[in-house]
Amino acid sequence: MPGVGEVIGWTLLSAVAPGAGHLRAGWRRTGITLLAIYGVLLVAAAVTGLTADAELLGRLTSSSWLTTITVASVVLGLAWFGVIVHSFVALRPGTLPAGGQIAAGVTAGVVAVAVTLPFGLVAQYVTISQRTLDQVFDQPPAEDQAAAQPEDPWAGRERVNILLLGGDADDNRPGVRTDSINLASIDAKTGNTVLLSLPRNLENVRFPPGTPMHTRFPDGFRLPPDPGGGREDLLFAVWQYADSHPELFGGKHNQGAKVLKETVGYTLGVKVDWYALVNMWGFARLIDAIGGVTVTVDQDVVFGKYNEGLVKAGTRKLKGADAMWFARSRTFSDDFTRMRRQRCVLGALLDQADPATVLARFNQVALATKELLRTDIPRSMLEPLVPLALKVKEAKVTSVQFVPPLINTGYPDWTKIRNVARKAITTSSRPAAATAAPTGEPEPTATATGKPKAKAKPRVATPRPSDSDPATSLTAGCGPA
Repeated sequence: MPGVGEVIGWTLLSAVAPGAGHLRAGWRRTGITLLAIYGVLLVAAAVTGLTADAELLGRLTSSSWLTTITVASVVLGLAWFGVIVHSFVALRPGTLPAGGQIAAGVTAGVVAVAVTLPFGLVAQYVTISQRTLDQVFDQPPAEDQAAAQPEDPWAGRERVNILLLGGDADDNRPGVRTDSINLASIDAKTGNTVLLSLPRNLENVRFPPGTPMHTRFPDGFRLPPDPGGGREDLLFAVWQYADSHPELFGGKHNQGAKVLKETVGYTLGVKVDWYALVNMWGFARLIDAIGGVTVTVDQDVVFGKYNEGLVKAGTRKLKGADAMWFARSRTFSDDFTRMRRQRCVLGALLDQADPATVLARFNQVALATKELLRTDIPRSMLEPLVPLALKVKEAKVTSVQFVPPLINTGYPDWTKIRNVARKAITTSSRPAAATAAPTGEPEPTATATGKPKAKAKPRVATPRPSDSDPATSLTAGCGPA
């Protein structure tokens, strides 16, 4: 008969090799069956891990997959619990002395509960993920779900255009004003992305011909100044104006998002597929959820009603509130400098929100995401969008800011804006090899005597935005991160 140590040891072994305890107790068929099933599961897990790709991660966002994973986690956890308990019973702990029975029983109970915890954690994470995705993303009608995923989810499009907005919605402020307006144009094959940033104070905004807003403002978005001299006819106010005037749309409410998508698309000469509106203070909670974000503050940034707040210069990790004030403050500054700071925070977050950090703070990230995001991206499009987003993280991301001297925000040259946007998108679509020499060195050129010049030493230069090439790196001018 096994002693106390032997019963405890074989019970512990059963936790990592189900069936081992049954073999020791003489239950050969049961033990071999359990070990075989365990081996198959290990091989399947190893193969899945080695062959997992971005497409698999995309499929994991579907409701059916998430439900399957939740059920499988619960079943496996309970099955493993049962195997350990049965292994313990098969080892006949009742033959042990009273003290040994207590020690072995407590050990078996702790081990059985411990092995179920990872499965319970997976089920919890997946359930939270599914609930968050269902709340944030649009659900297609039931009859459309079967056709939601065609063979080519992009319907032949070479690029996907998503309007990224930062809004200032707050309990103390009615409506939505979009303080940050960026269009991310993404190459569907490579993930190369250009971020086209429009200033919030763009004047005389034009609307697409034939739309209700164009009928109301055929010569551009112009309103009388408010009593305090403020302006509510700039680009940032288009969403709010459309929401506040349903009579322009035949009585339809909540037309702000649709109108702003049309307006930005018309301004840049592209078709906007979807929008994602980020609540600025929800964004601060997301930054807190991942433990802060490290940015380089090139000079002190003052904020607050009475200039009482300060984000000091230097490279530092900022909490959510300070990161948002760094991105949003216009005190002793202007909209264009603020646009650059917003781009720096976005670039730092893109770089630092790695999977390990997100997983370690999963519950906080999920909660912040629900408060953070409003979008019209269909739930069914997440499957192809997830692998595309992973491509973006590793691809070339450039940025064009439509600010002076590139454009005059008071009297914008709409044709120039569209031409610059088109050139930036075209350049972003080119393979890297098409825009750089393989060696990184210039080719020798002939002199007046016909002899080739010596090869010049390669120089590293920071690209500067200009009329001819206004696209720069997303984090250009942001300092070391």
